[in-house]
Amino acid sequence: YPHTPGIDAAGIVETSDSDAFTPGEKVIVISHDLGMNTSGGFAQFIRVPSDWVMHLPEDMSLRESMIYGTAGFTAALALESLQHHGVTPDHGPIAVTGASGGVGSISIALFASQGYSVSASTGKSNTATFLTDLGACQVVDRQAVNITSSMNLLKEVWAGAVDTVGDNTLATLLKTCKQGGAIAATGLVESSNLNTSLLPFILRGVQLLGINAQGAPATVRKAIWSKLATKWKPTSLARLAVDRDLSELDAEIDRIIAGKQRGRVVIHIP
Repeated sequence: YPHTPGIDAAGIVETSDSDAFTPGEKVIVISHDLGMNTSGGFAQFIRVPSDWVMHLPEDMSLRESMIYGTAGFTAALALESLQHHGVTPDHGPIAVTGASGGVGSISIALFASQGYSVSASTGKSNTATFLTDLGACQVVDRQAVNITSSMNLLKEVWAGAVDTVGDNTLATLLKTCKQGGAIAATGLVESSNLNTSLLPFILRGVQLLGINAQGAPATVRKAIWSKLATKWKPTSLARLAVDRDLSELDAEIDRIIAGKQRGRVVIHIP
């Protein structure tokens, strides 16, 4: 302290020492060190290295870019990774854990927009309508994908999954993944531990895919954001977020800490 948080930001260039940007241009900063070891986006002005900054894609508004943010970029990387490993809609359902959170909710909207049958796993029963409105075909209690069993393999259920939880939830997804399926690991809400066996990998050919948004190179970022602005943009995107001003920020953070937040919150800076 003093420290300004906020890992995502979007706005207008005021001044630039880099020839890549000129005053008046719309830009975004996501998936870098913003708001962690540096002062973050909850401010009227931010100053960042030019290689952190990306021009706002065509066909995307500043608000839409912040509905996505790092969470949406992570979800899109998961979709790209599962598609690259051959997980297509006809292979079966996709599980999304931590479904009411940022990565989870955007994953539901993204995968549903691409024709996947999505099952949303959550511990918040009051978010079922919200999740189905985003495109989930079914909402299941989080215990359905957190099975305590000494067996190394369980009945095949999922063609793939986006996991934000880790620990035994991730182990359960691996045990229940279909032959040739893949699991994208994006978070560790439960813990960073993973206790599992090699059998899902060597008997079913399951792939465990690590998703690292901050480490994505510029070429990947540009390609993914271009898709998010066009063919991957869900029709439900606007419903993913609520809008608040800076004076309401503390209350929204308290909701996160209390486990009551859902979707995304866009903070408008005066």
